[in-house]
Amino acid sequence: MGHREDLLEGAKRCLLEKGYARTTARDIVAASGANLASIGYHYGSKDALMRQAVIAASEEWGAGFAEVPADGGARAGEGEPLERFAATWDTVLQRIATEREFIASQVEVLGLLPRDEELRTAIGEVLPEGGEGLVAVFEGVPDTEVDAETARVVGSFYQALLTGLMVQSLVTPDALPSGRDLAEALRRVTAGEVLGPDAGER
Repeated sequence: MGHREDLLEGAKRCLLEKGYARTTARDIVAASGANLASIGYHYGSKDALMRQAVIAASEEWGAGFAEVPADGGARAGEGEPLERFAATWDTVLQRIATEREFIASQVEVLGLLPRDEELRTAIGEVLPEGGEGLVAVFEGVPDTEVDAETARVVGSFYQALLTGLMVQSLVTPDALPSGRDLAEALRRVTAGEVLGPDAGER
């Protein structure tokens, strides 16, 4: 790898080990084997490099779901819709539970967005692509088969669930819902049975 790639790999490592805000340019240099001047040459600034590291780490994490086997050997795109939904979320939840450094780094970044316009802009530019990728994962299709409107509507729904589950995993890791819990919640909401089938008669 060249210095540019080395720096990005070092920044991603620092993101996981030290967090976004605590990582310094010298930390990245130590992790990458590059030099301070190369950060400015290749990325313009340490902050620009760290923004790229956040995006690259997120894309790599998401790419890990391209061929996710669900419970019972099924894959996304197979079986009944709610069963697919539950099984795929179980796979996502397993990674959330076991990859805590990545989850912590993502949640930290979310907290910085209101005060960091450049970071917010960078995340905002790739957010639609993230929604598209989630729809593809849950439907078991290539990204190219997901249209923009589906990515906006359904992808935003998946992103909202994913973000909430990431936060919850750091606050109450032992109380995370299962994929089946999420599927049952969705079924109750869409059936109008959140409080039970006879709730409207009370």
